[in-house]
Amino acid sequence: MKKYLLGAAFAASTVLGGTPASFNVSQAHAADCGQVSITEMDWASSQVVTAVAAFLMQQGYGCEVQKVPSSTVPALTSLAETGEPDILTEVWANSTPAYQGLVDEGKLVELTNVLSDGGVEGWWIPEYLAKSNPELTTWEGIMANPAAVGGKFHDCPSGWACDIINNNNLKALKAAEGGLERFQHGSGETLQTSIAAAYADKAPWFGYYWAPTAVLGKYPMVQVKVSEHDADAHTCNGKADCATPKASAYPAAKVATAVSGSFAKENPEIVELLKNVSFTNAQMGEVLAWRLDNNASNEEAAVYFLTNYKDVWGAWLSDEAKAKLAAVL
Repeated sequence: MKKYLLGAAFAASTVLGGTPASFNVSQAHAADCGQVSITEMDWASSQVVTAVAAFLMQQGYGCEVQKVPSSTVPALTSLAETGEPDILTEVWANSTPAYQGLVDEGKLVELTNVLSDGGVEGWWIPEYLAKSNPELTTWEGIMANPAAVGGKFHDCPSGWACDIINNNNLKALKAAEGGLERFQHGSGETLQTSIAAAYADKAPWFGYYWAPTAVLGKYPMVQVKVSEHDADAHTCNGKADCATPKASAYPAAKVATAVSGSFAKENPEIVELLKNVSFTNAQMGEVLAWRLDNNASNEEAAVYFLTNYKDVWGAWLSDEAKAKLAAVL
């Protein structure tokens, strides 16, 4: 019964505009919180974070939540210029040079490491390719025979922070001159699908990906050794106008939830909630693997998390919010 109530409440909460006529918890308490805008980034883990956070804000705190489809760079640009959206979920701070400046200016307030273990970014080849051609686990090995990885570097979509960083790294490494084509995917889904397709055919593949993700859990990949991390070079590589790109590995990533400065001042109760919303890599990886295996939507993945991790998210709530959600806790 609790699982049914949770699913029904979540389904009602996903109505566009965040004020469902068919479920009265949000309506009854809308004045408690008011309108809240939250990013819905274009990759799976962030979308699950957004879906979970939106549900808790609506049903536990009476917010009217608007999800704003976006990606890292446009979201930060919008916040810098307009003060919105109110909440940014899963910002990979180390890969976004503008982030720290906005924090220093007070336009952005960092609340928590939403991935408590941090994130991993890098360049990868499939495990089967590394076993058959171990020399391909180094950049020098790939440049000696780019055809062995398919002659392509599979890159992330435009608008993602990794788009600029990877492009500058490839320039610094003279990848095109060495016979390696940069192939930029139009979405996170097609990037993911390219790995699944390569595994199905045991075909060559080389490109960018990150963890925690269902993909790296389901399809074992080996990280390619390209260069050491150079903090100054990485900062420059994150800028589209970097004059002197230099190869640099990604650092261990801080992955944060942040809110606008004005929202932080005006909504202390929601800020306290969001400070608690944090997932281990194991938790998020398990949810994302379930989503992938079941061809589920982000909302269904969020229901899966809310159903199977009640002890986790129940501890995030205030006593009043727990009382409002008592039927599904």
